[in-house]
Amino acid sequence: MKTKDQKLKFANTRKAVSLALFVASLSSPIMAQDVDAGAKVYKKCKACHQVGQGAKNRVGPQLNGVFGRAAASDPDFKYSASMKRAGADGLIWTDETLTAFTENPKSLVSKTRMSFKGIKKEKDIINLLAYLRTFSDDPANIPEAEPTAKGTDHDIDPAILAIQGDPEYGEYLASECQTCHKSDGTDDGIPGITQWPTEDFVVAMHAYKTKIRPHPVMQMLAGRLNNEEIAALAAYFKDLE
Repeated sequence: MKTKDQKLKFANTRKAVSLALFVASLSSPIMAQDVDAGAKVYKKCKACHQVGQGAKNRVGPQLNGVFGRAAASDPDFKYSASMKRAGADGLIWTDETLTAFTENPKSLVSKTRMSFKGIKKEKDIINLLAYLRTFSDDPANIPEAEPTAKGTDHDIDPAILAIQGDPEYGEYLASECQTCHKSDGTDDGIPGITQWPTEDFVVAMHAYKTKIRPHPVMQMLAGRLNNEEIAALAAYFKDLE
């Protein structure tokens, strides 16, 4: 029969173990994911995308095995030119790129045909990706997301989007851009950027700065620009005819 001290020691041990498990659950990315909750979030996607046994391409491509897949790589789906270009630039669907695309599709592919405003709640995105990960070819070998370490906010600070760019300064800066992008806006293998909405331009440039978009030359060029310079370029190209 246990003594009073033994009972007290046992109770304190149980409390310590419970506390340790609780703390671990707060910091563990795996514990933070809820596949069942992700299935509910997926209802926002199912009008365009199918997943699971017998999934077919619809308005959007089917999402089986999406993790580790190159953008625009399903031969049976007709992608937009912008999505094909993103795939050619090296865009791979990972936790980070899927998070960015789910939050704001235009942060990765400016002229995507995906007319979806995005999912803004971090928990919803984490759970959605956990659900989609179960339809990977080999879910056990897909690295788990690290939401507690990185977060998932790929939106641009509204203060940055509110900067009024100087188009004259933008014209001065644009010469380097126009060594590749044609000023008349034509697309000859390199996308036209004239008359591009300023917000889309700014979002795209910041995606290159943070290396969410994979094009190495654009990452280097965008990395040299500050917020005011990006706003100036956006203002210049928006009205360029």
